[in-house]
Amino acid sequence: MAREIRHEPIWGTIRDIPPGSLDVRDVDVCVVGAGIAGLSAAYCLAKQGVSVLVLDDGPVGGGQTSNTTAHLASAIDDRYVEIERIHGKEGARLAAQSHSAAIDFIEETVARENIACDFRRLNGYLFLPPGGSLDLLDREEKAAREAGLTVELMPRAPLPDFDTGTCLRFANQGQFHPLRYLLGLAQAITTAGGSIVTGAHVQTIESDGQVAKVKLDSGRTIHARAAVVATNTPVIDRLAIHTKQAGYLSYVVTMLMPSSEVPWGLYWDTEDPYHYARFASSADGKETFLIVGGEDHKVGQAFNHDERFLHLEQWARRRFPAAGEVRNLWAGEVMETIDGLAFIGRNPGDEKNVYIATGDSGMGMTHGTIAGMLLTDLILGRANAWAELYEPSRKRMGALGEFVKENVNAAAQYGAWMTPGEPVPAAELPLACGAVIRHGLTKLAVYRDEGGDYHTCSAVCPHLGAIVTWNNAEKTWDCPAHGSRFTAEGQVIQGPANSNLEPAESPVMVNR
Repeated sequence: MAREIRHEPIWGTIRDIPPGSLDVRDVDVCVVGAGIAGLSAAYCLAKQGVSVLVLDDGPVGGGQTSNTTAHLASAIDDRYVEIERIHGKEGARLAAQSHSAAIDFIEETVARENIACDFRRLNGYLFLPPGGSLDLLDREEKAAREAGLTVELMPRAPLPDFDTGTCLRFANQGQFHPLRYLLGLAQAITTAGGSIVTGAHVQTIESDGQVAKVKLDSGRTIHARAAVVATNTPVIDRLAIHTKQAGYLSYVVTMLMPSSEVPWGLYWDTEDPYHYARFASSADGKETFLIVGGEDHKVGQAFNHDERFLHLEQWARRRFPAAGEVRNLWAGEVMETIDGLAFIGRNPGDEKNVYIATGDSGMGMTHGTIAGMLLTDLILGRANAWAELYEPSRKRMGALGEFVKENVNAAAQYGAWMTPGEPVPAAELPLACGAVIRHGLTKLAVYRDEGGDYHTCSAVCPHLGAIVTWNNAEKTWDCPAHGSRFTAEGQVIQGPANSNLEPAESPVMVNR
């Protein structure tokens, strides 16, 4: 009998937010994006008496925040050894300080707003893969300690059935239910006088430095003293930021766990590709889940998506043998910057009152929270010690090699224009599958749904013209150049593209 697995995040959806109104024409700040960064910024601003309007073309938390595994960590994914190399000792100290402050902010907000989101403090454990060098942990302990964190080398992580060997323990980490937290923020924002409007697609933002005009597809225009674009990756830029970060898909598997076998904590390895794990309880508290993530790859640049889930399950069963049946499978997109830290501040090349929050680098929950605190200070003209560290226009010589590598990789994806397309004729596509098929001088993205009907779009990404690829596990079209993603029918679900794939003629009329 086939396993019944939900191909969606374990967190569910947010349904309890009353619809906002677009009757407003002028606000102090318009925030685009209702994920962790956007709502954190709106919350901080609203608490300061600033009039705030949040716009999102999907539901609250419906973007990448819903795809997170919700680790609240000051143990940075790219390691403090690397952060210190690129940003210096002071930069590493500020990075540790800001991520620790983000966890504190979430804890304090949960208490202040009485948000039931299963927040808890716990330890995090970084361990090596088989044959890994202890030198890495030694160097990371030194760098993390110098950055101001409480760390300790331990003989092993507290996993009853898996001996990790020497590991590095990070104290005072955290975890929570991300969408319940967002629900609490959203309710606090509206209570403070702010507005949240979903189903509103922002087309452009134009600014003269004094007033930002936020134009919607509906024809409405919102005037604001400042605009914040917090859409995981900016949808108002063509190139500037997108040369300094790249989209990676990270896969997640959840499995049932006996409650007696759960050593609560955050667990990360240093393998390539790396893995990360934590535990969570069901809404009624009757079930406990192991949540395992990893097996990352650049968006649109892998074709073994289903194997990635299998690899995760196998990795988990070797280390957590008490794990039971698989309940959920999903993938989320992580924006990896070339220097390991987010871009938070004024948008490069834009007017002074247009801000962005992007580049989560696997630290979305804390980077998004940092964005809320930092952008509030920048908008209100207050000094913030973190501003230079997260400045989006920054250039770090230590990241030059990564900059060159990522942009050479992006440029290489345009070679897909010269390839012939899939060998399967459109009329022979299996049900619930897609393929890129050449049609004259262009290419088509053809999807055949479970009922046998065809959905055909241009395979050309509307961002900068790369050819999308089919992701059979997620049933999406993924752009391998800059990480845009689209539904099987061509609707945009992830930037930097800000419009759908162009509709095209019926595939059954197409010859290769």
